[in-house]
Formats: sequence, structure tokens, C-alpha cells
Amino acid sequence: MTDLFSATRASEDYNASHIQVLEGLEPVRKRPGMYIGGTDERALHHLAAEILDNAMDEVVAGHATRIEINLEADGRLTIRDNGRGIPVENHPKFPNKSTVEVIFTVLHAGGKFGGDAYQTSGGLHGVGASVVNALSTELVVEVARERQLWRQVFARGIPQGPIAQVGAAPNRRGTSVSFTPDPEIFPAGTVMKPWRLYRMARSKAYLFRGVEIRWACAPELIQAGDETPAEAVFHFPGGLEDFLAASLAQSETVTGQPFAGAVEVEGGRVEWAIAWPADGDAFVHSYCNTVPTPDGGTHEAGLRSALARALRGYGELVANKRAASITGDDALGSAAALLSIFIREPQFQGQTKEKLSSVEATRLVDNAVKDRFDHFLTDDPPRANALLTYVIERAEERLRRKADKDVSRKSATRRLRLPGKLADCSTEAAAGTEIFLVEGDSAGGSAKQARDRATQAVLPLKGKIMNVVSAAQGKMAQNQELSDLIQALGCGTGARFRLEDLRYERVIIMTDADVDGAHIASLLMTFFWRETPGLVRAGRLYLAQPPLYRLTHGAKTVYAMDDADRERLLKSQFKANAHVDVGRFKGLGEMMPAQLRDTTMAKSKRTLLRVMVEDGDGTADLIDRLMGRKPELRFRFIQERAPQAQALDV
Repeated sequence: MTDLFSATRASEDYNASHIQVLEGLEPVRKRPGMYIGGTDERALHHLAAEILDNAMDEVVAGHATRIEINLEADGRLTIRDNGRGIPVENHPKFPNKSTVEVIFTVLHAGGKFGGDAYQTSGGLHGVGASVVNALSTELVVEVARERQLWRQVFARGIPQGPIAQVGAAPNRRGTSVSFTPDPEIFPAGTVMKPWRLYRMARSKAYLFRGVEIRWACAPELIQAGDETPAEAVFHFPGGLEDFLAASLAQSETVTGQPFAGAVEVEGGRVEWAIAWPADGDAFVHSYCNTVPTPDGGTHEAGLRSALARALRGYGELVANKRAASITGDDALGSAAALLSIFIREPQFQGQTKEKLSSVEATRLVDNAVKDRFDHFLTDDPPRANALLTYVIERAEERLRRKADKDVSRKSATRRLRLPGKLADCSTEAAAGTEIFLVEGDSAGGSAKQARDRATQAVLPLKGKIMNVVSAAQGKMAQNQELSDLIQALGCGTGARFRLEDLRYERVIIMTDADVDGAHIASLLMTFFWRETPGLVRAGRLYLAQPPLYRLTHGAKTVYAMDDADRERLLKSQFKANAHVDVGRFKGLGEMMPAQLRDTTMAKSKRTLLRVMVEDGDGTADLIDRLMGRKPELRFRFIQERAPQAQALDV
């Protein structure tokens, strides 16, 4: 009764004073995830992207030609452009504040709303600059306008004084923003990575062929194994076509020549570069107003539509009835494609702008690409026929998958009938080859760059695969991830399993060194034990052993597999008083390809665990208990072993 009375009193005491009102930039510091998607390394680099996007908007608008990016040893980042410079006079709506102060302290303040200052821009919500300011220990803005230099300093979003004229600037124009991310917001060890910023700067230069971007960072920030240069200048007259050529430098393509172009259309501008790699290393990178859209969106939908319609049309022209089955995913899913569009007032999903949702973008891209792809095909019939055959095989592969048919490695069309996500090895014989099963496209991208193309194949799997023990009959045949896996292995399952048809000598499960990774590995091992037990008994299944920690002191870097290994290496590899930087890998996708190769994939350096099962040891019963449909058996198993559990990583 006392507890009930207290709860009633607490409810009655609830009044207007309990409603908290956050003013200025307080909401950003209170809930940074709402504005930059979190407080991890990826979110930290979003701060750099916001300022760089503002500088690129000046370039795209025709007011700037050069951007400078400098990462200092203490983590301070400076981005400078030679554009018009932010206006320094007091703002009409805030007569006691300079326009610079308004932009950096007021949410939804910017030059992208009215449409007069920028025809197209990457910053649309007017929160980018103010969010960066709020999440920085110090931010300094310098503006060179009308041969004068102005400066204003902020600390955690709060002005440290009004904007001040600090001298003449006869040979300088534009805006410089220098900031240090706040360690109170971002966890210890979360720092700007030179390789991430370098790639970001390079991609911006590719996206707008008229810009020159100068990159510099303190040499001591570049870790061992990282090939990022301390200084570089980016200028690519060929735009996306140069980008594609660099990305496919080691790959042969089906058409030999890429399909590339750029066109000004009503409502915006569209640029693209597409090739179809013969080795299956496909990817699609899209951008809107120079902002990356990793989750795609309506502009990618327009590209898929244009490619599919043109290929079907060409198929009709050459009387190839098989072309009628081609879809957009068949045409684009096997391509290495870059797409960049510029439109006014694009709509994104969320402040981090990872997916474009502007409806008009679909029509814009479709109209820009379709006619030009028609000409690309009809201008060179041998090239067009080779591509048409390639994409038709993709379409027929998709239809065959629905019928759940196995594919043999010896098939004459094996390269074309394999899963589109598979980056296959070039060696024909199974001896000496291996396939890595990785979780997600991010880890898959790193693994594809780190692999030995001759003997190592990579198949990314999306998330956690189906638990085949508890799944209903027939569900496995409908599961795309398992269907891709079965197709890639080529040895069949169940009664149709034939070890001699296995397309690789080794099958290696490579997942993150955390709880989720262990769960995915368990599901995969369960699949192999239930559906291909002969593969497991033959000792052909392995577990990769990626490191969990990177330990760095000066030029020396070592890797630790777990907590115990970390402590051992700290004592044995470094001096007692050494300040060792300890970084924990959040996943395989966060590792540089060189690091992934040297620690996990290179045959001369890695460690593999072979999965072995001895008959008669109760394995089948144990798997049924842990993975089957009866939760009470799992609960009993946990109860029996709970007293022995120590240091759970949850």
C-alpha cells in the first residue's frame, strides 16, 4: 500500500517544471545520434563530411576551384576553400550576431533554403556547420572577403567573442573551418583516420572534375601498413570515368570500354561510368550533389530501369528472345557502376543522407541514360552482343536459382551462372583454392581487396543466415543467402551432396571477432553439419581468426586475438612505461585491406581453425538441443553450465 501511495503522489507531482526545454545547440550535445547517426568512428567522420560538403557546394556553384584539407597530429582538422566566403555582416533576423555566428550556432540556418545562393547543394537542412560546432571542443572560422580577414572562435558551440577583423588578406578569399572533435562526445580511441579522410577527399575530386583538392596530414598519424600518403593533390579531368579506371585497374571487363557520360538535363545534371568486370567484382557507388548515398535510392532505380530497358530493346533488335527476361538487377547487379547526380532540393532519408528519396531523380536518370546507352549498344554490335550474352546469363541464373538447381564448376558457363555477389578466384582447379564466407557487404569489400585473386574467392552473406535445424521444410530453398552459398560451392546438399564436386579445397568462415560474429559462425557450421556433413568430416571447413585488438607504439604494430592475448603482448612486446595505443576492431569492414590480408587472409601469416567432428560424440544430439525447435532444451543447457561461465562478452 505504501508503494502504491508513493507512486500516486509522484504522478500528482508531475507538472510543467518537469518539462525540459533544450535551447540553442543543447539538443545536439544531448542527442548527437539524431544528427550524425551515433558517436562511433563513422559518425565522427561525418563531421568532416559536413564541412567538406559545404566547401564542395561553393565549387559546384562555380565560386571556388580549390579545397585544402589538413589533419594535424593532435586530431585537429582544417578545411579551406577559395570561394566567396561566408558573409560577415550582422544577420537581418539577428541584428546583434554576425552571419558567421548565426550559421554556426543556430540550427537550420544556411544559404540552401531560398535557392538564390545555390542551385544545387549537399547541405540542405542547415544543421551541418552548427552540429560540427556543437560537437567540437574548439572550432575556428576564418573568412577572407573583400581583401580582409575575419575570425571567430567557438568552444563546444559557444562563441568566445564576436567576429573580429584580424588583418588584411589581399591574396586570399574563401572560408576556413578548423575544429577538434570533443572527447566528451566521442569515446576514447575514436579519432579521425587519415585513410578515411583521404578516400573522402579523392572521391569528391572525382565527382566534380573542375575542382582541385589538396590533402595533407601529419605523417605520424599514418599507421604501419597504411599506404595513405601524407600529401597529395587531386584533380581528375575525366571525372567518374577516371574513378572507374582506377577502381578496375586490375580487372578485365566484358565490353572492354566503359559506358560513361555526363549530361545537363532539365532539373539537374547526371554523370555516370559503368563497366561489367569479367571477374565478378561488382559494386555500385552513387552520389547526389557530391554526397555519398551508400543505401542507394531513387537515382539508382532510374539507372537500373534505363539499363534494363535498353538491353531488352537491343535484344528485340537482334531477335534475341532470351533478352525479354532481363531485369534492372540483372543489368546493374553484375556491374561496377558510379552514378552522380546534381538536383535542386533533393530529399534524403535522415540527416546522414544515406539514401535518396526524391521521386524526380528516377525519371531524371532514366531519361539521361537510356538513349545514350541505346547508342552505346548499337554503335558496336560485337561489344553489345558480348554484354547482352553476359546479362542474359545473369537473368537465367536468377531463374535457375528459383528452381534450386546446382551448378558444377566444370560447366562451360560457370562464371556467368554463379551468384552475382561472389568474387570468384581465377584458378580453375579446386586444388589450392578457398572461399571466404564473410558477413555483410562492408566486410566483403575489404576481403575482396585483400584476397589473392588467383586462389581466394569471397562471398558476402547478408546478416545471420537461417537456422536450418528449426526452419520449416522448403524454407531453405527459398532463402537467397543459402541459395547463393549452395550455388557457389557447387557440391549440392543432402542426398545430392558430392564432395568431388566441391569447387574449392577449403571453405573458410570469416566473421567479426565478437558475439554476433560467433553467432553467425555457429549458424553456418550448423548448416554445413546438417546439409553437407561429408564436407565437415573431410576436414574442408575452417574458421578464420581475425584479431580483436591493434596495439601500436611508434612504428611498431602488433595484433591481439583476445583480451588475454592483448595483455600478454603488452607485457612481452612493449616496454613497461611505453604509451601503447590500443584500438579495438569493431568488425572486419573497419579493417584496412592490407591489415585484413596480413592478419587473417595471407596464407603465410594467418591462423585457421579446422572444424572437426568425430562420429559417436553426441554432436547431432547437441546441435538438436541448441539449435532445434525446443527452447526448453536450450534453457536447460544454459542452466547446467551457467556456474562455469566467466567474463561473458555481452
